[in-house]
Amino acid sequence: MGFFERSHITKVFSISGLIQVISLLGLLLLLFKAAQYYLHRQWLLRCLRQFPFTPSHWLFGNYLKDQDIPQTLLWVKQFPTTCVKWYWGNNARVMIYDPEYMKVILGRSDPKDVHGYSLLVPWIGYGLLLLNGKKWFQHRRMLTPAFHYDILKPYVRIVVDSVHVMLDKWEQLDQDCPLEICQHISLMTMEIIMKCAFSYQGSVQLADCRNARSYNKAVENMTQLISQRLRNGFHQSNIIYNLSSNGRSFHRACRVAQEHTDRIISMRKDQLKNEEELEKVRKKRHLDFLDILLFAQTEDRNSLSDEDLRAEVDTFMFEGHDTTAYGIAWTFYALATNPEHQQRCREEVQSILGDGTSVTWEHLDQMPYTTMCIKEALRLYPPVPVVARELSTPVTFPDGRSLPKGFLVTLSFYGLHHNPRLWPNPEVFDPSRFAPDSSRHSHAFLPFSGGARNCIGKQFAMNEMKVAVALTLLRFELLSDPTRIPVPVIRTLLKSKNGIYLYLKKLK
Repeated sequence: MGFFERSHITKVFSISGLIQVISLLGLLLLLFKAAQYYLHRQWLLRCLRQFPFTPSHWLFGNYLKDQDIPQTLLWVKQFPTTCVKWYWGNNARVMIYDPEYMKVILGRSDPKDVHGYSLLVPWIGYGLLLLNGKKWFQHRRMLTPAFHYDILKPYVRIVVDSVHVMLDKWEQLDQDCPLEICQHISLMTMEIIMKCAFSYQGSVQLADCRNARSYNKAVENMTQLISQRLRNGFHQSNIIYNLSSNGRSFHRACRVAQEHTDRIISMRKDQLKNEEELEKVRKKRHLDFLDILLFAQTEDRNSLSDEDLRAEVDTFMFEGHDTTAYGIAWTFYALATNPEHQQRCREEVQSILGDGTSVTWEHLDQMPYTTMCIKEALRLYPPVPVVARELSTPVTFPDGRSLPKGFLVTLSFYGLHHNPRLWPNPEVFDPSRFAPDSSRHSHAFLPFSGGARNCIGKQFAMNEMKVAVALTLLRFELLSDPTRIPVPVIRTLLKSKNGIYLYLKKLK
């Protein structure tokens, strides 16, 4: 046999041997992963044996696509305190909607669900929403003065002006056609947060607001894409997701959103280069949100990096306008579908303001019934319907059930607010639930979460909602469109799958 012949045979055998080795290693890896999967699932099942759940497929779980709300309502009726939600594979979480369970979890210092919330990092970075531990505490303490009474009081005038701009635009529209209100309200709340927290000059509602609209569209896209990714087992890998069309769309939207916030930071830095403006800010007893961040960075650059600064601005730009926008939109819808309560709110506002259209800080505490209606709308439609925690230590609940360290817990505020054990006829809009003499569990109503990590801007948001409702009811009667009933869906926030359409009838 010739040399070349022997060489060729040797090469064939060596390639064949390599393939066999690779195949064997692949098979061993597959068996290892299967064993790992099986053992982890057995551990999950042991941990969850105390908790109820509906039949679950070993791979596809018991979650039905786009059925978060119906499933939650069904489980709340079936199981009084909690149940287990299986997404895919071994992705299981204990979903709780009982006030005693809520009190236990919110009273701890568990971090956010690291994996789930990490999907937000490319967009908003590590700001107050995603930080944990000592750094979160430092940032929270630093930013709390931005929501002091002396800061919030003059903001009312800004809110009033921005709401009037939106209502003036609505008056120019055809009243015979229903209006999708979410985009209009979102632009309005975005203008408010930009003026109040970021010292923005001008109006994104009146001027060429291409940048603002692009930002809003990017936020809408990202919240939907994140929601879709959470439910797709293949997209948990960053490599696979980044190569997918959804991944590319998400990163494009991230760039649009961050370019917007970069402009906001840059504009304020330019304003503070003016000595007169800088001196005026220095004389303030309490600084606005962005000024606190910029001055903190100036005083000690090591304590607040450019990345930290941008993350807080990205976080508050999103949370400070989108959550409030949907809170207002759902409140308008609730009042439109309950005209007797709408009229009673209108009469209350008219008794306070008369023929005037200006709301002051003092007026905000003179609207008890309107406030009751807003709270009832937030109960029915909590803008942030769920949050998740990863247990840093084992936990035992009041009924004796327990979970080990590392387990994921979902706090369903939507389930809590629709729990018939806490709220009789929970689907009925009944503002009397929040009458001054009413009583309820301290953790039965949590539209702004609870505990140490409750919403830092909750008072600001409530003030904004009161002003928007009061001024709108003075000028319009809100009527629902029976052909387009909103379908609530969880898209990070509680949104409507088909928009929120209302008829706006101008009052004479």
